[in-house]
Amino acid sequence: MDTQLVAYLTFTDETKDAMTLYKEIFGGELILQTFGDSGQADTDEVKDRIIHAQLKNEMFTLMASDTHPMYGPVVIMGNSVNLSLIGSDLEKLTEYFTKLAHEGSIEMPLAKQFWGDTFGACTDKFGIHWMVNVNNALE
Repeated sequence: MDTQLVAYLTFTDETKDAMTLYKEIFGGELILQTFGDSGQADTDEVKDRIIHAQLKNEMFTLMASDTHPMYGPVVIMGNSVNLSLIGSDLEKLTEYFTKLAHEGSIEMPLAKQFWGDTFGACTDKFGIHWMVNVNNALE
């Protein structure tokens, strides 16, 4: 595999907390590097912010970083991007959905849909939008 699509998330100052939660939910190897670790901290305010985070497991790679308050970009959490988990394991995907929605919100409960799959949508406590689709789970 020489090309792949990797989701990249940007936070103001919550990357460590968000990526730690995602590791707890999905497992895998988490790498965190701060601005201070990389020699890129020009103020005490940014030394502990994350300049690079990567969570890699058997399903995906997720990357993230915090912004630098002087150089941006300004983070505006919106609804134009959703991370979508798709699979056939109803129990595992239901567990992911429940953990992601904890302290967040559920826009659409995980339930059987007209197209035959079980689907739900939620926003986690960091403002990241997730969709979970269980292929033919109740057939």
